[in-house]
Amino acid sequence: MTGLPVITALPAPKGRPSIPFVGLSEALVLAAVRNAGVPLQRIRPALEVLAVELGVDHALASRRLYTDGAELLFDYAETSGEPDAPAARELVVVRKKQYVFAPVVERYLKLITYGTDGYPDLVRLPVYPRAEVVVDPRRSFGQPIFARGGARVADVLDRFLAGESLRDVAEEFGVPVVEVEDVVRAASRRAA
Repeated sequence: MTGLPVITALPAPKGRPSIPFVGLSEALVLAAVRNAGVPLQRIRPALEVLAVELGVDHALASRRLYTDGAELLFDYAETSGEPDAPAARELVVVRKKQYVFAPVVERYLKLITYGTDGYPDLVRLPVYPRAEVVVDPRRSFGQPIFARGGARVADVLDRFLAGESLRDVAEEFGVPVVEVEDVVRAASRRAA
């Protein structure tokens, strides 16, 4: 049985979905929750509870999931009685009567900078171990960019693939060489 999509997507030309910035943020948090061992069958109903209880349509992208939502997720897991509810319960750790997300989810949530409205303003992409690559909907039309220098990742890769040396590309765009190497390495793995 399939339900409604968990990640926000918009229709795009050629029938391929287009993921808006809020969808990228939701996907990052969903990946963390899934990596923590919570099955999608537990996530969907918990998101519905969060939407009803908190009145938040994009709960995975909301800072309230990290604050108010943790308690609701724990309470939901405690009262659901479903056989896989322990996985949802383990997602939330009780410390000094405060509900805190498990470290794996907390690590992902730290990649998101929230605005005053409680929704993401900036997402740091975890794909690159050394390069700090961010997505900011206010800069470069939401394309991934290097935090240092502000160059679009695609532009840096294009110049390198056109035959320029790592050092020349790094100097031209004001990005450290180790970060350019990291992005090139990640792009090579995807192409392979």
